[in-house]
Amino acid sequence: MRFGFLEYLPVLVQASVNLPRLSFARNWGGRSGPMAETFSTEAGGARGLKAPAQQNGDAVGDSRSERPLGLPEPVGPGVKRAGGDGKQAAGSGEQAPCATPGPDKRKKRRGATRERVVPPPKKRRARVSFGDEHFAETSYYFEGGLRKVRPYYFDFQTYCKGRWVGHSLLHVFSTEFRAQPLAYYEAAVRARRLHLNEESVQDLNIVLKDNDFLKNTVHRHEPPVTAEPIRLLAENEDMVVVDKPSSIPVHPCGRFRHNTVIFILGKEHQLKELHPLHRLDRLTSGVLMFAKTAAVSERIHEQVRDRQLEKEYVCRVEGEFPAEEVTCKEPILVVSYKVGVCRVDTRGKPCETVFQRLSYNGHSSVVRCRPLTGRTHQIRVHLQFLGHPILNDPIYNSVAWGPSRGQGGHIPKTDEELLRDLVAEHQAKQNLDVLDLCEGDLSPALTDSAVPSSELGKDHLEELAASTQKMDEAVEASLQDLDTIALAPGNAAEADVVNQEIDPLCAECRLVRQDPLPQDLVMFLHALCYKGPGFEYFSPMPAWAQHDWQED
Repeated sequence: MRFGFLEYLPVLVQASVNLPRLSFARNWGGRSGPMAETFSTEAGGARGLKAPAQQNGDAVGDSRSERPLGLPEPVGPGVKRAGGDGKQAAGSGEQAPCATPGPDKRKKRRGATRERVVPPPKKRRARVSFGDEHFAETSYYFEGGLRKVRPYYFDFQTYCKGRWVGHSLLHVFSTEFRAQPLAYYEAAVRARRLHLNEESVQDLNIVLKDNDFLKNTVHRHEPPVTAEPIRLLAENEDMVVVDKPSSIPVHPCGRFRHNTVIFILGKEHQLKELHPLHRLDRLTSGVLMFAKTAAVSERIHEQVRDRQLEKEYVCRVEGEFPAEEVTCKEPILVVSYKVGVCRVDTRGKPCETVFQRLSYNGHSSVVRCRPLTGRTHQIRVHLQFLGHPILNDPIYNSVAWGPSRGQGGHIPKTDEELLRDLVAEHQAKQNLDVLDLCEGDLSPALTDSAVPSSELGKDHLEELAASTQKMDEAVEASLQDLDTIALAPGNAAEADVVNQEIDPLCAECRLVRQDPLPQDLVMFLHALCYKGPGFEYFSPMPAWAQHDWQED
């Protein structure tokens, strides 16, 4: 299980109200006693600031605003809190002396000690990057032309979302995180895998409050990527430029963490604290630039905003592309940020791409692409619209788009049906990673809508049924052992096991997934050149773009 909700919501409050008296007490998880805290008045009004997270996309979650979190009571600058007796001493500021409370008030304060007190949110450290402690979480091994990551334990962390306040953990897990059955979460509690405000959760019925900090320890498996090395194209005091292989994400996202360019460069090339200067899709290969400092990053991004950077890509597309130059200015709309799918639509953002055919081998064409704007999947969507999708594009050359595969913007289904069919197709092939999804990300809207469309065909539907049955059997097998495993205090259910590659609570450990072939991890889209004021970087033309290349 993972917290797919990694949207950190700390609230930093600038206190401006003087309170003559304020006391906190704590009684939770069988422990009681007063808690003395001091809220800083210098925290600033950074409302909506995310919780401590790592740079380069370690935290996953959308940025849409939640209901505003409740504010902790401020403490005036003239109030100091004393120790365990709950008394307060007057500061240097002018304050009227407090009268001694009567018996009724004392009784009320004693009753308040039963309430669970939430500590203030941690202050975010600016520009936190990945370091040696992160790189040491696990190691790589190579097999069958693939780079693989040994399974490892990982803490997903988040602050309580606004809509969870007032609900129990049991309610949150049962309504929002249904990838695992409730029996798994109950076993995770017994195995001390769930923590609330750095203390082990004792009961899933505990009610969440504003600023509660949750941590879930999971056994993490990463998908394999190509074993092709990341080659350095250039390096100076300001920048690092690499030739990124297809299938490797730039930074941690979804199920990928160590199998990313950021981690591979840090672990194998000792290149750390890098700032990506532009995006490349996971399946896209080619020139990828990083800045070594924030100042250089800002300078290059300013050049991007001023349209001073030129980008050139090369791809291999279906059919005979027109010999003359083609310019596509169709606007692009994001269908789903979660699934990562876009399409041409008049409601979309303006886009422009210039295409020029380089060669044609009788079946497919090599095309040079110059995107003049930088929309998500811009080249891929425009080529689909023109009727020449990238030859092996797993999304925009899919039968899920209908008989015409999206040519001319013709899609004979609703967006919901399109997303459902795309998910069903890749779930059947056990390659949801193409959509940057895992089984835990699948909502009922993506899986429950009756039968997928007929375009998927009988074979895909049979594969989907077999894949679903396989996952269900793995979950069922792991559930059979949950009670005995989680109740044993010193065994492998604890996070400090010696052999962390196998975890008895992990359903993924029981699955035997077929490895992809290395050639299946390559999409025929390559970033050939990036140039701007004072620099120009090239990557070699890939083998599939050569004039004499033949399809298998």
